[in-house]
Amino acid sequence: MIEVIDKERCTGCNICVHACPTNVFDTTADVPVIARQADCQTCYMCEAWCPEDAMYVAPNADRAVAVDLAALKAGNVIGSYRRAIGWSRNASPV
Repeated sequence: MIEVIDKERCTGCNICVHACPTNVFDTTADVPVIARQADCQTCYMCEAWCPEDAMYVAPNADRAVAVDLAALKAGNVIGSYRRAIGWSRNASPV
């Protein structure tokens, strides 16, 4: 389930809004907001398409979990799905 958008990394491009098949996000004048978190199907499309690695989707599909953005950043977890599939600018060759 989508848990967090890193407002420091997000550029407000809204690619995640368009990539989400269940309309979880709303656009704002700033960065998108997670408006309907319970509708998230944990498909990872938002995280995969985010060019700034500004999203974290937890592998839990049935409930939201508490996350600490600073810990996710320190552990290099935020944007990790995008890196794992090789779409990130910072992806390491496998």
